[in-house]
Amino acid sequence: MNKLLLRLASALTAFAATAALAAYPERTVTIVVPFPPGGSSDITARTVAARLSETLGQTFLIENKPGANGGIGAAYVAKAKPDGYTLFVGSIGVFAINPVLYKNLPYEPNRDFDLLSVAVRTPNALVTRPNFPANTVKEFVDYVKKNPGKVSFASSGTGSSDHLTAALFWQKTGTSGIHVPYKGGSAAHTDLIGGQVDASFQNLGSITNHAKGGKMKLLAVTGDKRDPAAPNAPTMTEGGVPGLEVFSWQAFVAPKGLPKDVTDRLVPALIAAIKDPGVTKKLNDIGFEVVGNTPAEFGKFLNEELARWKGVVESGGIKQSD
Repeated sequence: MNKLLLRLASALTAFAATAALAAYPERTVTIVVPFPPGGSSDITARTVAARLSETLGQTFLIENKPGANGGIGAAYVAKAKPDGYTLFVGSIGVFAINPVLYKNLPYEPNRDFDLLSVAVRTPNALVTRPNFPANTVKEFVDYVKKNPGKVSFASSGTGSSDHLTAALFWQKTGTSGIHVPYKGGSAAHTDLIGGQVDASFQNLGSITNHAKGGKMKLLAVTGDKRDPAAPNAPTMTEGGVPGLEVFSWQAFVAPKGLPKDVTDRLVPALIAAIKDPGVTKKLNDIGFEVVGNTPAEFGKFLNEELARWKGVVESGGIKQSD
């Protein structure tokens, strides 16, 4: 009799655990994006969220909270309840550059977030307004050299990967330019298309369609090889500027302290959604390379990125106001 009761209790415990596991999500999940709609983080979040909604049977709603190079949205999520109903998609700038650039940052990635998965990575792309006089990297470098401190470089914010890529470009080529920070990539795109700024190192995945439509001029990519999404665009090394290999990336995190049952259900579903063939094709077609790594792999990668960008910021003497 006692053995029967023990087996019954064990079965009930297993059933309860299974029920708890299956319970998440019971309502709408909000994914906070710390930039305006249309940028790389937003594109990544919306593409993956659509698949998560299908597989987990609940709405995954995107909420844009722009400002402070992603810092406002990140700080908001860091204080949110760790129940799995508030997630966050941020960029390399949010996770690996802000912490080494800004003093008194209201969040710290390893302390305040459960790292879930790096979703995608993409090289940056040197793009110009459509009527910019240069058509190659060499012509662009020559033009910037002949016009020191006059060519404007848009970025998605101070400390973003596109800002630091421009800073590295100036260091590598012995040139200078005017940094024009925006509150997200989409705002920078608008002014670049309209001719209010001259050039930018935007994420390839966010500007591919603009370049194909002739709204921007794509001169080169910052990857270690040519990208399938823009096969005619040379690398910066091919264009005559070696040592300018930069990848931006977008990742999913949650407030620190997710319950284990939520993590056990969410993480595999998230990685499967990122690597879903349909999602992968959509992201590949516009220049994103799918990653979909594990939380442990994300943690190791993040620490490497923090060390790398700390070195770039310090060696370049880059300040918050640059």
